[in-house]
Amino acid sequence: MREKMPPESVDLTVTSPPYDNLRDYRGYAFRFEAVAEGLFRVTKKGGVVVWVVGDKVIKGGRTLTSFRQGLFFQQAGFQMHDVMIYQKKNTPFMRSNAYTNCYEFMFVLSKGAPATFHPLKTKTARNGYEMLVHDKRADGVNKKNLRELKTEKTKTNIWQYAVGLGGTTSDKIAFTHPAVFPEKLALDQIRSWSNPGDLVFDPMCGSGTTCKMAMLSGRNWIGVDISEEYAELARRRMQESAAKTDRSMS
Repeated sequence: MREKMPPESVDLTVTSPPYDNLRDYRGYAFRFEAVAEGLFRVTKKGGVVVWVVGDKVIKGGRTLTSFRQGLFFQQAGFQMHDVMIYQKKNTPFMRSNAYTNCYEFMFVLSKGAPATFHPLKTKTARNGYEMLVHDKRADGVNKKNLRELKTEKTKTNIWQYAVGLGGTTSDKIAFTHPAVFPEKLALDQIRSWSNPGDLVFDPMCGSGTTCKMAMLSGRNWIGVDISEEYAELARRRMQESAAKTDRSMS
């Protein structure tokens, strides 16, 4: 990445690193600091990195690898624009002496203020005009004005996704990779922080989820992986997706 990619060329990165050796990556090493510094170099001013990460539990305690990585990104020059939660609807990982873990972090890191933000919306429970409290002060007096409740509001920063075949993806070949994150997660982040024609990057592309969703949403894309086996998996998945798209349009 440092040698071949030009500086400030990437609009958005969406990736998930092989954190805490929770999966078997065939002996490949992950040099986090070098990746973080390389991402800062290739990210445009106003560009965003979405870093999906969690923590391993060792002898009953969390490693907090995610927190250390977030702090290092700040040292590298990024600002922590948001800390989002990726909540898994159907997680199987239970602990005997703690609540079931069902989430990972999605750190939204920006190089300065984000140049692009298209907030995803959700329907409101009520809409129309109502007498609503405003300008509430320490005296506890509720002052009300007639105001409009919109039909939609911006989503919260906790996003839920089903995982596994049919939830993460319907591409069976993707699961030959040990860690696949949901296509909808990648698509939602791509639509939030980039525009059609922008360059979307995944420096640890694995099964190719980010690249696939970037292609399907009209973005340019680059995927890199240290494993030729996983790079070939991503290529196959992209080819199959492109063929399906061509058939549906013919």
